[in-house]
Amino acid sequence: MSTEITNLVDEIRQSSELLRRRLDWDVAEKRLDELNTLSEKPDFWNDPDEARKLMAERQRLEDGINTVLALEKEADDGEELFQLSEGDPDMVADVLASLRAAQEKAARAELQALLSGEADGNDCYLQINAGAGGTESQDWAAMLRRMYIRWAEGSGYKVEEVDAHDGDEAGIKSATVHISGQNAYGWLKSETGVHRLVRISPYDSSARRHTSFASVTVSPVIDDTIEVDIDPSDVRTDTYRSSGAGGQHVNKTDSAVRLTHDPTGIVVACQSGRSQHQNRAKAWEMLRSKLYEVELQRRRDAAQDSHESKSDIGWGHQIRSYVLQPYQMVKDVRTNHETSDTSGVLDGDLDGFLSAALAHSVGGEEETAA
Repeated sequence: MSTEITNLVDEIRQSSELLRRRLDWDVAEKRLDELNTLSEKPDFWNDPDEARKLMAERQRLEDGINTVLALEKEADDGEELFQLSEGDPDMVADVLASLRAAQEKAARAELQALLSGEADGNDCYLQINAGAGGTESQDWAAMLRRMYIRWAEGSGYKVEEVDAHDGDEAGIKSATVHISGQNAYGWLKSETGVHRLVRISPYDSSARRHTSFASVTVSPVIDDTIEVDIDPSDVRTDTYRSSGAGGQHVNKTDSAVRLTHDPTGIVVACQSGRSQHQNRAKAWEMLRSKLYEVELQRRRDAAQDSHESKSDIGWGHQIRSYVLQPYQMVKDVRTNHETSDTSGVLDGDLDGFLSAALAHSVGGEEETAA
């Protein structure tokens, strides 16, 4: 047991040293001091957009520095407490539990440090569309929406449903949620693709096994520092009555807005606002984000020759399979990461899949660069 503790302490210290190097520690500390000084100036918020950008940089640096300091403290405390335990089983067990938790935190922090793409730190829109198959696929789409919302809320992100269209009998035909928080897009961008479910259908009186598909698309929320030119003549605007919760205006006014970008066929819709003006502004923001994601995907395809996300919602194109019958297994076909804890995954335990996908994508980029 003492060997395991020693190894854990060494691994945590190695991780913290790696994170120090990735942060460029001395430069990061100096820059944080500069940003703290700037934020205290009376005219700091005279330019709100620039101020928010600087505050986001400040938060990122502060989080990175605090993570390293916390890991170093965990390693020192674990080593010291183990020496003080004098072999007491309960104390040693507590030390082990603490160090294992710190090791997991260190591993996640290492992956977080890899989120260096130009939009990785941004919020994101996550859109889910049911595939062919009627009620079965629509119910599966609703299960995916619940899974991502539970993951986001459990990870400390804020979630807002922007648009949703209910299924004919159950589930949803489509839904778009806005996930807000540091690195939301960086963590979720690998989820773009087709997700396949195999289960005994609750809608089949003969209790037969069914295969359902739904697609997920993740695009970054972009700010004014990223320019996306859209010709208004290329965009068709439709208005319609909102559905679902939302107050007296629901089903009484054409407040919901749908935009169709003719050159790409991209469609976005928003009905979460209380006025057509609010929904139109949000829909344009979503369209800019979707077109920006198309450009990012084009660059990734050019570098990696990867076309998984440009496929039909059906057989042979899935990025992940969720099998509930005749056995229990969730497997990502890109990384081969798998688990038999299907209920945990569907309840939002996605960290293993997201971490594996991030490590896989970084490895692929490094091989391409080499």
